[in-house]
Parts: sequence; C-alpha cells; structure tokens
Amino acid sequence: METNRLEEMLRRQEGSLSLAFPALMRKVYVWMTLALVITGITAYGVATSPALLTALYSSKGIMFALIIAELALVIGVTAAINKLSLSTATFLFVLYSILNGAMLSSIFVLYSPTIITKVFLITAGTFGVMAVYGYFTKKDLSSIGRILFMALIGIIIATLVNFFTKSAAFDLIISYIGVAIFVGLTAWDSQKIKLMLAQCEEMNESTQKLALMGALTLYLDFINLFLYLLRIFGRSDN
Repeated sequence: METNRLEEMLRRQEGSLSLAFPALMRKVYVWMTLALVITGITAYGVATSPALLTALYSSKGIMFALIIAELALVIGVTAAINKLSLSTATFLFVLYSILNGAMLSSIFVLYSPTIITKVFLITAGTFGVMAVYGYFTKKDLSSIGRILFMALIGIIIATLVNFFTKSAAFDLIISYIGVAIFVGLTAWDSQKIKLMLAQCEEMNESTQKLALMGALTLYLDFINLFLYLLRIFGRSDN
C-alpha cells in the first residue's frame, strides 16, 4: 500500500468510521485479554500440579504432540477462518490459549514470581505503547512490517541452530533481536487491524471473525515479546 493511499484512507476514516468499528476493535482486545488470562491460569495451574508437570515434561512425545497441535491450530484457523463458524473459531482460539498455557507452565519453575510479574508489566507497557502508536500513526508501516516478518523467519532459524550449539551469548543476542522484532510487529499489526476493521460496515459473523484473527495476531505478539523479555531479565534471577 502506498503511503499517500494510506494517508488518504486514514483521513477519510477520521470522523466517518462505521458504528461497527469501535465494537469490533473492542472485541479484538477483549478476546486477546481473555486468551492471555486463560493462558496465565493454565500455566500456573499446571506449574502448581506436580502430577501434571511431571506428566508433561517427562515425556518428549507429549511435548512434541503439544507443539504440533499448537502449530496445527494456528495454521488451521488462519487458513480456514472463512469456512469456520464464529463459535468454532472462538473455541479453537480458546483451545490454543489453553495448550499454550500448558507449554508455558515451565516459566513458573524456572523464574521467580517477582521476575515474571516485573517482565509481564514491562511487556504490557511496551505492548500498549506500540499498539497505540500503530493505531494512531499516519505513517505506512507495511514496508517495515515486511522487513520484520523476514527478520522473524531468520530468528526462528537462528533459534533452531542455537538449540544444538547452546551458546548463551548467542541466545542473549537472539533475545534482544526478538524483542525489537515483536515491538515493531505490534505496531504494524495494530495498524493492519485498524485498517481492516475500518472497512467493515456492520457487525456480523464475518467481521467478528476478522476481529478474532486480529486478537490472535496481537496475542501472539504479546506472548512472544513477553518470552523474549523474560529470557533477558530472567538471567538476573538465575
């Protein structure tokens, strides 16, 4: 999208947004917040249950099954969102939040509650600032977003390599780069979601599914930003 076209769209939308737009934006953040709460409760519940924690982390088969299930859910919901009903898509989103919570239960074992709370607050503040920036800026962030997406692919590859090399210094570098990537992606995704929902004239199942996908996108941005920050600040806790 060219910058002039974006600015024209934003100017046209000022004061002329549909009645459905604010309701859809609220749904994005309500669904995202709900998913974060579900993930947090699940993670804490698993971490405080020795039986569940042992069952989860004593079997590589269960871990791989969870990872595959999470990937399948994200890819499946994204690819088939137009074919799914809103209730089914919402259920799958909640299921993904639960599975992700089970996967993240280890943070309550590896880090103290103080560090987790501190990093969560830092993440929430950083995320909030970048989401607001992405929402209100008149600058077209799409070119930056595409670069960040390519950088994300690179960091995934680097993480896989470091899984075998186990370099602490390289892991720290990856964490800082990861924070930078997801800070930028938060702003980009916020702008994309606004522009996408601003074109919706009414509140119906199709537009609510768009809002749900926006919530999933921002949820993933928040979780990844939190995890990278935790790896940085958590070093002082070890």
